[in-house]
Amino acid sequence: MGLFQKACETYDTFAHLAGVPQEGKVTLLPISHIMQKAQIEITLDADGNFVRAIPIDKADSKTVIPATVESAGRSGTTKEAHPLSDQLEYVASINSAKHKDYVKKLSAWAKSKYTHPKVLAVLAYIQRDTVLSDLQKDGIVLLKPDGNLDEGKIAGTDYLKCLIRWNVLNSGNKNACWEDKTLFDAYIQYYQSVMRGKEALCLIEGSKKIITSNHPKGIVAANYGAKLISANDSSGFTYRGRFKEPEQAATISYEASQKAHNALQWIAANQGVPIARRTFICWNPKGKKVHNIFLPLNFFGEEDVPPKPTEYKEKLRKTLSGYRNELPANAEVILAAFDAATTGRLSLTYYNELRASDFYDRIENWYATCSWVSGLSVLTPQIKNIVKNAFGTERGKIIDLDYKILREHVQRLTMCLTDGIPIPFDIVQALEQRASQPLAYDKKENYRNVLFTACAMIRKYHNDKLKREEWTLALQEDKADRSYQYGRLLAVFEKVERDDIDKRSEEREPNAIRLQSVYHE
Repeated sequence: MGLFQKACETYDTFAHLAGVPQEGKVTLLPISHIMQKAQIEITLDADGNFVRAIPIDKADSKTVIPATVESAGRSGTTKEAHPLSDQLEYVASINSAKHKDYVKKLSAWAKSKYTHPKVLAVLAYIQRDTVLSDLQKDGIVLLKPDGNLDEGKIAGTDYLKCLIRWNVLNSGNKNACWEDKTLFDAYIQYYQSVMRGKEALCLIEGSKKIITSNHPKGIVAANYGAKLISANDSSGFTYRGRFKEPEQAATISYEASQKAHNALQWIAANQGVPIARRTFICWNPKGKKVHNIFLPLNFFGEEDVPPKPTEYKEKLRKTLSGYRNELPANAEVILAAFDAATTGRLSLTYYNELRASDFYDRIENWYATCSWVSGLSVLTPQIKNIVKNAFGTERGKIIDLDYKILREHVQRLTMCLTDGIPIPFDIVQALEQRASQPLAYDKKENYRNVLFTACAMIRKYHNDKLKREEWTLALQEDKADRSYQYGRLLAVFEKVERDDIDKRSEEREPNAIRLQSVYHE
């Protein structure tokens, strides 16, 4: 339960931001709310009179709406209505059963002690049953001569499936229902008052609350339908054979589930790094600044120039000192990776909790030992590029690799970084072989990147194995190792032949380069 406990802790830290839009970021969802894409916006006055309707641009379509447990998880087999904003076939009297369910939920909220002026206005408007005619009047939809809805689309969505959001004038701290925090709070209180269910010990919060077995989806936007916790398959293999009832596996309260899933969705959307269809996240539950290890560490300075060999370690130390000052030594750093095993199942493929001091010590060790001179500067190859250069194939101007291989090896190297374990020899060996085949690359820049990465990783491998801090390129005349002597001989052959090629102004690689792979073997 570590992941969910830390996610709940994160939600509690940022609860004041729930439902508050932040420019350039995905909104943290309040409890009992979901994020949907709306296609139609209807504006009403405080008495529920129609003012106008407009189509919504795709860039502005994300809308926070209230939802029940059942409506939040509805699919092709479930038709539960949302309590306020919903699709046109629910809001207008098109489908009798769906519209009746929608009006029932909206009316129940409006008649409760947790009602809100916006809810009353929307209910008053819905009861007039003029939605379709008003939308036609403003040119939003087309109606047939008999008054029924014609076929058509808005922003690529069929009329029936277009979600309507409400804008109610002079009815709260904001006119937009999807931005009004007083409306969010009113619905949360209302839904908690009417929610019924079995009470049991919540294994996340450690208190007795109403539990749920229907958990939210959408932690990772790219795999929106995939759930991290699912117990809805009593006839399949989700838990059959291990437990008779889903509660025997774990009991999680509705509130804790909402907090954890909303926090994870928020973190993944704003800080997640997608690599080969797997989403990696790195954060501190208290909201302190943390370096995301899945992104390059920029210690170039304002000039954006990589450090020189003599400056590398000092700049690395100063950069990490800045991060250390932002985060107390005993603070927590949480790392996780999510991947959709199927379209309906989301897997937690990696999870780790570290103290900030250990976290930055291991980052410093990685960057200090896994680096190599590139031109006049020193650089550390990115983990993703290490894997691509080790196992990828040159396709045109780039080195490409199947995403299934890429994501697995990225995760392996991430564990090496965060856990301080030696790098796998098979990756080093693959890089050695690729670096010994320069003629396999048509683009010289690709080969230079492979060679640079191989040198950095070989240095890292031997540093971890022999615990040496420095590896120099100076000639070791007393070294009798056969491989080393063959390398020296090959370098002499290359120099002699390259000098002759230069005199002839020929454009070809020396035979020593062509035979490099043979010497390697």
